[in-house]
Amino acid sequence: MSTATRALGTLTFRPLDPLRDAELLHGWVTHPKAAFWMMQDADVQDVRRAYAEIEADEHQHALLGLHDGEPAFLLERYDPAHRELVGLYEPRPGDVGMHFLVAPAETPVHGFTRAVIRAVMRHLFEDPTTARVVVEPDVRNTAVHALNATVGFVPEREIPKPEKTALLSFCTREQFEKAVAA
Repeated sequence: MSTATRALGTLTFRPLDPLRDAELLHGWVTHPKAAFWMMQDADVQDVRRAYAEIEADEHQHALLGLHDGEPAFLLERYDPAHRELVGLYEPRPGDVGMHFLVAPAETPVHGFTRAVIRAVMRHLFEDPTTARVVVEPDVRNTAVHALNATVGFVPEREIPKPEKTALLSFCTREQFEKAVAA
């Protein structure tokens, strides 16, 4: 478990429990602000099933992000050589794929999402075998592209996926450290 303490509070991670967390996640992934998560029509059972599949898969896992001990965001980590990007780019040793979702908030806190993505990246780079983080957000999701740039992601190219056209982007440990030091 990693921890990031900032002016906005303490961000920690715990393993996601599909049985215990499905109802909570359902509210997040079906919220209008999570349209790019592509689960708008999912019911609680669909969410439970999706995260049970992730939990059972040796090439991916999900963590629940906590803000001062309360669930506030989701992190999915995957091996892009085996999931999501198979055949769409040439993976390198140390590549780690990532998705993250911040829970909808009744009262948004300025800077919170930026603090979350920094905590997510720190967590991923705590693993010494992680050399580069790979993301593939929808090309239309300009808000996440801007956010990704703040932590050092560099877009490479658009790639066609069955569910979307994605913007393949990469961030090395050095790019991350330089971006957050600025």
